Amino acid sequence: MRKKVIAGNWKMNMLPNEAIKFIQDLTPLVKDTKNEVIICAPYTDLFYTILNAQDTNIKIGAQNMHFEEKGAYTGEVSGKMLKSIGVEYVIIGHSERRQYFAETDETVNKKIKAAFENDLKPIVCVGETLEEREKGIAFDVITKQTRLALDGLSNEQVKNTIIAYEPIWAIGTGKTATADDANESIKKIREEISKIYGKDIAECVIILYGGSVKSSNAKELFNKSDIDGGLVGGASLKAEEFAKIVNF
Repeated sequence: MRKKVIAGNWKMNMLPNEAIKFIQDLTPLVKDTKNEVIICAPYTDLFYTILNAQDTNIKIGAQNMHFEEKGAYTGEVSGKMLKSIGVEYVIIGHSERRQYFAETDETVNKKIKAAFENDLKPIVCVGETLEEREKGIAFDVITKQTRLALDGLSNEQVKNTIIAYEPIWAIGTGKTATADDANESIKKIREEISKIYGKDIAECVIILYGGSVKSSNAKELFNKSDIDGGLVGGASLKAEEFAKIVNF
């Protein structure tokens, strides 16, 4: 049985002092959960969150990484650098990275491979725009993104990849796909993985839903057959609200 994973994506929010207080506030609220709890913090907060999350059940992830180990890539951070300070997870291919920073399916694939080379666990984002959804090609878009993201990975690497289905039109808009719609999309992603890697592998892959997840809809979403938790944006910035989602 797949475990539930609740990951918070702070995006470009939280100064170090705010991050420290958040981890301290969150720790007692989630200490008894059986779910995996992850906070994906900005680079400037990573060291502080890791220090304050020691001896807790809170794991720390980054929001992006470069696929090269080192080199003339001003402003970038490598997987090796993240691993050196104790980061465990990394978000790859978030729609905002694709939209604003020219992330492509090719670079997403390179970053996933680099993450595994550095013993980091990737959280790979896929999702359609509103236009693509209205054209009726949403499933085509997300299955293609999934297929290209996982290209060339071993069975074991695929099993250890977390995928986050985030319909772009629902991110930060207050709009949420219905639980049934989200589950149907995630089923399509799992079916695509099954076609390439087999049903046994596909059944092991944790697939999250992201897109205006909050405490009021978490239970309905996470109780669906194929939704294994959430990648939470704005609601992850308040410890009490995020804890309610973790403890759905």
